[in-house]
This record gives sequence, C-alpha cells and structure tokens, in this order.
Amino acid sequence: MRAVVKPFWIAALALFLLISAGFVQSDLFFQIKKQLTIFSDVFKEVSTRYVEEISPETLMKRGLNGMLSGLDPYTVFIDEGEQQQMEILSSGTYGGIGIEAGFRGDKVVIIAPLDGYPAQRAGIRPGDIIEELDGVPVSGFSPEEVQRLTIGDVGTQLEIKIRRPGIDQSITFELERERIEMKNISLAAHLHDHSDIGYVQLSRFGQRTAEELRARLIELNDKNQLSGLILDLRNNPGGLLNEAVDVVDKFIEPGVTVVETRGRMESRNDVFTTEEPALFEDMPIVILINSGSASASEVVAGALQDLDRAVVIGENSFGKGLVQTIRPLSYNTSLKITISQYYTPSGRGIQSVDYTGQENLSGSVFPDSLRRAFLTKNGRTVFDGKGIEPDIIIESNENSLLELALMQNNSFFFFVNERLANLNDDEKEIPEDIYRQFSRYLIEDGFTFDTPVDSHLDAIASNLNHFPKADLAEESLDELRALLRDYKISQIFDSRDFIERELRSEWISQTIGGVEGQRLMLQHDNYVLKSIELLKNQNHYKSLLIP
Repeated sequence: MRAVVKPFWIAALALFLLISAGFVQSDLFFQIKKQLTIFSDVFKEVSTRYVEEISPETLMKRGLNGMLSGLDPYTVFIDEGEQQQMEILSSGTYGGIGIEAGFRGDKVVIIAPLDGYPAQRAGIRPGDIIEELDGVPVSGFSPEEVQRLTIGDVGTQLEIKIRRPGIDQSITFELERERIEMKNISLAAHLHDHSDIGYVQLSRFGQRTAEELRARLIELNDKNQLSGLILDLRNNPGGLLNEAVDVVDKFIEPGVTVVETRGRMESRNDVFTTEEPALFEDMPIVILINSGSASASEVVAGALQDLDRAVVIGENSFGKGLVQTIRPLSYNTSLKITISQYYTPSGRGIQSVDYTGQENLSGSVFPDSLRRAFLTKNGRTVFDGKGIEPDIIIESNENSLLELALMQNNSFFFFVNERLANLNDDEKEIPEDIYRQFSRYLIEDGFTFDTPVDSHLDAIASNLNHFPKADLAEESLDELRALLRDYKISQIFDSRDFIERELRSEWISQTIGGVEGQRLMLQHDNYVLKSIELLKNQNHYKSLLIP
C-alpha cells in the first residue's frame, strides 16, 4: 500500500508545484501588461494635454531614466545618439585621425596624437589648441564633443585648424581618416636597468586582449628571458569577461575555475575555467591595482590572488562585481542591463556597494561586520564585499591644496609647453634647474590657490563696516593676507619632490612620448619600484603566498 501511495503523493506534489509556477509566471506577465498600460496612458496624456508642449522623446527618456534610477548605475538606456559610442567601445575600432583631446584651462587641446596615425604623421603635437574642425569653431565644446566630430568613415577628409604656442598664426591640416584601433595594451616592455623583468600595462579588456598579451609576452621573452612579470591593471575599467578569463588562462594550468557568475535566471549562472596549457606557469607575477581597477580587472586580479599565482600590490580596487549585457531594442536603441554578479575562485563576491532595495543610485557600502572570510588555494584568508584587497598596500598620498591647484590649472602642461616652444629639437633635454624655473614662473605669474583661511578672511572683510575701528581691522587683515601669501609660496618648496616628479613626467611626455617615454616614466613609479624590489627577493615573494 505504501509503495502505491508514495509515488502518488510525489506526483501530486510535482503537479502542484508546476501549476503554482504557472500561476506565478502568469501573474508576472499580467503585472507587466498592467503597468505598461498605465505607463502608456500617462505618457499619452502628458504628451497631448500638458500646459506646455513637451518633446515625446525627451519625456520618454526622462521616464526611462526615472525607471532605471532605482536599480544600479550600470543599468542604462542607450538612445540612438549614444549607440555609435557603444559600438566603438564594443568593437574597439573607429574611423578617425588618432588624437586624444582634453581641457587645458578653457581650451580643448591635443593631449597626445596616437603613434602611427594621421595626426601624429602630419606633425600635430601635444598642446596644440584645436580651433576648428571642418570650418566649425569648437569654442565652448567639450573634449568629448570635439572627439566625436573627428570620427567618420574611413577614407573621408577632415580639416583641423590648430593654434600652437609660440606661433602667431593658426595652422590648418587636411587629414584623411583611417581605421583607429583602441589599444588594449598601452605598453609592453622590459624595464630599464632590469631587462629580465617584463612590464605590461593593460588599459582595457577589449576584443583580442588575451591574444595580444600572449604575443607580447612571447616577444618580450624571446628578446630577453623573463624572470618576472608586472601586470599593470591600474585605472583599467574592465571590458569583456571572456577576455579576462583568457588572460588568466595564460598563467594557470587547464581545468581551473577563474570566475563564476550567478544571476536571477539559471541561464546566467556560469562557471568559467582555464582551457589551454599555461604560457608561463611558474613565472613570478606582480599585479598592480588601484581604485580605478574595476570589473574584468578585478576578475583577473581576484583569480590570480585566490589561486596564489600572483602577489597583488596597490590600493583596494573599485569593487564592481556586477555583470551587464546589452539587449537591442527598437529604433536603434538598446538597454545595458545587470544580469548577474562575479565570484572569484574562492567564492567571494567582488561588489563593494549594495544597490538592492535602494531608492537611488548611492547604494550602501558593505560594513566590515558583514564581510565574509574565504580561503585561497594555499589557505590564505581573503574577504568579500570590498573589491580586491592587495597583498601589499601602497597608500595613495593625499595631495596638498597647492598640488591639487597645480593639477587643476594644468600648470605643468602649460609651463613645459611654453618652454618647448622656444627650444630647438637638439635642446630638449630636461633642464637641471627645471624646478627653479618653474617656481619663478609660478611666482611671476601670480599663481595662487584657495585655502579655508581665504574664505574666512573674505568673510571678515565683507563685515568690516560693522567694526568700530575698521581702519585698524583692515590693516590687520592686510597683514594676515601677507602672511598667507608667504605661506602659499612656502608650499611650493614643501612640495618640491611632487613638483619635480610631475615636471619630469610632463617633459618626457611632450618630448619623447611613445613607448620610450612611458618606459622612462616607470623609473619614478612607486608601484613599479616596489614590484621590482619584491621580484628581486624571491624568498619574500614566496612567503606572501603562503598562510
């Protein structure tokens, strides 16, 4: 009897669950249909009856943005105008002249012409001020708008008018657009004075990143056998997940889990493993990260850390452990939507901000009390909820008010640009007294910067008429301002190391540029210097990978 009843109840339970699931799914579709009808009715009423005429496109975009604003900052609607930029980011190629534009003061200037492309071959230089593109004045345009105007079909012409410091009249260039490839690898080279150590800077995880990395590593090793590698992921915002997995594949034997994704839909739950024999299975590796390392960068750093295959140096990474996909919509629009989360081989989550249940995009940072411990392959303890934490922390120095002002005003760029404009090509060695020249330049130019004391003195000055002895108070105020000026000048001397480092970097960038310029600047990079020290001390390196 029991043998008969038991299968009956199992079958009945299965049928009940199936019917319940059907009701739940049916209720979901009913709710979607109901809310769409309400939204459509409101949209139609506002579009046709509101007191002032409103563009239906603008109204809809506001509605969509409002709908998505309660989710996370990575789930966004992409309209027709933004579609081209998304396609460029996805493909990594576009038709252009090869420039990087940016603000210098209120002007849009050439930050760097890309090596080997039309702008660089024509003689366009860093610091050239862009005045017109195809006869259109760009005054008031943002660098992004200027950059977009340079994009077009390969083979088409672009006229660019620039003004160069030291030359009175404008210069016009007629350039032909070429296929520009966005670099996945910014630099791959042997280090100066340490030719057995390879350095690779990955700037993004675009298509063919892993393939390019493989080729560059083989090339470096063939030139001079490598005893160690520095993989620089600083300020790398991420990109394609499969490329991140394939990068890890170059250093790990086949069949090892690199990352796992878990989502609401079972189809989004995936485990990604290594597949090919490791290119460098035993080579010591240091990975550099900072707060700008996100997403796919964190997948690579987290996997190699969890597998005890590399030592991670730097700052805590960004903590973007959310996975997005792009869903095409009608009228050449699309939706980028978060579908799952990343988990490293130890099982820890990368995401540092919890957006669930939030009414805005601010989210909430996971408190330390809720962070969970996980174990690496060798048994080292790592934690979730805060991106990737480095094995060796390099604290970022807080810039002084003077240093911030110098960077915000692009003082280093303008100083070097003006000096180079008056030099011949054979006179472009970094002057030994460059710091003294720069200090004099700042003082003669009347450079200043705001401090909290300035605002207090201004507040007092605006109320002097309320003082019974206003004249005496004003004299005292002038004395305080003089002391403040002296203090600001003294800061130039207190920040000498910072100033000399930035001047040297800017001078190399504007005179040498390219691979050689980047290699030279690495000689003064604290992250790189710490990495070299570690790779040269294998006992210390190995001790960091065991509990």
